[in-house]
Amino acid sequence: MTGGHDPADPHLTPALTPAWPERAAWGTAPSLRAWQTAAMKDYLERMPRDFLAVATPGAGKTTFALSVASELIGRRVVDRVVVVAPTEHLKLQWAEAAARAGIPIDPTYSAGKGKISSDFLGIAVTYAGVAVNPLALRIRTERFKTLVILDEVHHAGDALAWGEGVREAFEPAAKRLALTGTPFRSDVNPIPFVSYAPGTDGVPRSLADYTYGYAHALSDHVVRPVLFLAYSGEMSWRTRAGDEIAARLGEPLTKDMTNQALRTALDPAGSWIPTVLAAADKRLSEVRRHVPDAGGMVIASDQDSARAYAKSLRAITGEAPTVVLSDEKAASKKITEFTSSDKRWMVAVRMVSEGVDVPRLAVGVFATTISTPLFFAQAIGRFVRARSRGETASIFLPSVPVLLGHASEMELERDHVLGRRVIDETDIYAAENDLLAQAAAGEAASSELEGLPFEALGSEATFDHVLFEGDQYGSEEEMDFLGIPGLLEPSQMKELLQQRQADSAKAQKARRVATGEPDTVAQVSTHEQLAVLRRELNGLVAAWHHRTGQAHGITHAALRKEAGGPAAAIANADQLRARIDLVREWAVRKSG
Repeated sequence: MTGGHDPADPHLTPALTPAWPERAAWGTAPSLRAWQTAAMKDYLERMPRDFLAVATPGAGKTTFALSVASELIGRRVVDRVVVVAPTEHLKLQWAEAAARAGIPIDPTYSAGKGKISSDFLGIAVTYAGVAVNPLALRIRTERFKTLVILDEVHHAGDALAWGEGVREAFEPAAKRLALTGTPFRSDVNPIPFVSYAPGTDGVPRSLADYTYGYAHALSDHVVRPVLFLAYSGEMSWRTRAGDEIAARLGEPLTKDMTNQALRTALDPAGSWIPTVLAAADKRLSEVRRHVPDAGGMVIASDQDSARAYAKSLRAITGEAPTVVLSDEKAASKKITEFTSSDKRWMVAVRMVSEGVDVPRLAVGVFATTISTPLFFAQAIGRFVRARSRGETASIFLPSVPVLLGHASEMELERDHVLGRRVIDETDIYAAENDLLAQAAAGEAASSELEGLPFEALGSEATFDHVLFEGDQYGSEEEMDFLGIPGLLEPSQMKELLQQRQADSAKAQKARRVATGEPDTVAQVSTHEQLAVLRRELNGLVAAWHHRTGQAHGITHAALRKEAGGPAAAIANADQLRARIDLVREWAVRKSG
């Protein structure tokens, strides 16, 4: 379905097919993907004024939107297009994609610019730009039959000024097409031109006209499956009150202690980050044996950390990574250069977490304290765009319950829930900044005395486990997973993970027998051994909870009942090992 061309009308240019082979999933070029065709069919049959399409990152929302635009221009339903994007870089990406579809768009437009060249059929602006002068855009929208494409439309609810600006500017539009690819955050700011209806709990939720989730896209080979490699380790830090604390990342801790342990792990001066970066680079080397141009990206919390991580990567690889900082004028140019190169690594601060299209990214390190479902989905979305069959994304992340939970729930579909209020900031990271401010305030309020600021004292990283399609796999040998081939079908990946886990368990048992390790409690139940076993068991139970939703206490009770051991007594080493083996058996059976 493509638009026509009237040679008598200089404003209508030939509408080329938007299913560009270099952007299409394996096996779909030159036609549209199945979900895009279905969504187009629904749209053209109903021709609604407002349409909300929710599609997982990497599924091809841009192609779908430009296909709609091409069709509407060809039918003379509209004669102008306005694209609203979250960032300046995304404006350029939209203009480049639209040009390939035969729809010339000016990404340099500003409200004070007035008329644009007759060579263009539309403009691209940011949400912040709309908020600055919505009246100028309203006048332009009224002058022409306009299609407005609202990319990542949840940002129109970030701040009242943004939402009001979008509503004022585009209320007269002939057609409005809203797109989003990630879970909406919970707030009280309704998104303009999106319909809401009460859910079963009475709280209003957004209503999408078409939804294409990650699970569906995965089965269609439109996106890559993701291998999550979780790393734990011993952390030590000094609190604001001056207390020195030591804990293991990933163990059941209070929320405050978990946050402090995570900040300690991500401290560039510790050992955790360099160890994980080195492991990620090994994984990237293995992937590049099969996918020579595969690249990696580290997502950092702030600019100082990003520069420090880049320094570590240079020491590890001998190659200076590309560093992208959000306030740099050259950021877009750097991303473009990295996209077309074969450089190994890019380090970025938040800017690259949403919308930026670098299809060759295959290995990621999630090294940020931001852990909202929205941000996590946006970040992982940078790695899942499929180019050919068998490619798998590998994401390294701290073994923190909230992040492991997000990783286990990637296939869930979410809506915008009108719940919590977000502060009114003209910043696309308003919700994340709000959460960080709350965390900092809570930490300060919990100190009765003005002590020292939080100080990371030391950290070390140890491989914890792997998550793949919601299933957990463990092994004593880290390289069992770092050395997995770069091209495997999901079924082959699952079979290989199961085999390596089984081989590791057999090897561990054989070592016990060969070394004559005694079974008597008195000889094996040292404090250190028991602590290690309890940590391993607690980690497996936590993973089982993320996978099944079963409460930790219920799981422990079931293990005690099935594996043996008195409920009231402290478990000995043999009983702990039996429970560890049992919960691993559960995981294998569920995987099968």
